[in-house]
Amino acid sequence: MTKEKLALEIIGRLKKEYPDAGCTLDYDHAWKLLVSVRLAAQCTDARVNVVVEDLYAKYPDVDALAEADVEDIERIVKPCGLGHSKARDISACMKILKEQYGGKVPDDFDALLKLPGVGRKSANLIMGDVFGKPAIVTDTHCIRLVNRMGLVDGIKEPKKVEMALWKLVPPEEGSDFCHRLVFHGRDVCTARTKPHCESCCLNDICKKAGVE
Repeated sequence: MTKEKLALEIIGRLKKEYPDAGCTLDYDHAWKLLVSVRLAAQCTDARVNVVVEDLYAKYPDVDALAEADVEDIERIVKPCGLGHSKARDISACMKILKEQYGGKVPDDFDALLKLPGVGRKSANLIMGDVFGKPAIVTDTHCIRLVNRMGLVDGIKEPKKVEMALWKLVPPEEGSDFCHRLVFHGRDVCTARTKPHCESCCLNDICKKAGVE
């Protein structure tokens, strides 16, 4: 089976297994997803979802957060870890949104990359989830699983994995596919324990099934 065919088969099976998979960060505005994805670095989405409730209660919009003291932001987001750098990035990012984009999040990938604390993973998440544009989010689950499955061969660098997947995954499937990899990575193809290959819907086509 070619990698292209393997990718389509995996996409189809995961779609049946996780039909409603989506972003696990809570948000109702684009700027909130931008904040949450920065806080999610080295932190669980579940914890981020709790922490941002206090942040948004005090600073309910882009303007308010842009005007907030960095130290106060840091005090609120500290439970997510790396509080100082995250607070600094969030403050700087909100200031740019306020001053350059009228409080809106730009729907351009390169413009997103220029925002403080926004890398390719975050930019792709915003493009896919907020704007419905083609996106591939190469988080740790994605990188681990696509290597195990044989879609990429020993590639660990996020951008290289992303570029490899663009060649295999239909553009309209990329965003949802990556969300489904997160669910599958948490429930079945786990990182900290031996993967549960015996209960995996990809068992018969996965390169590493039963090996690790």
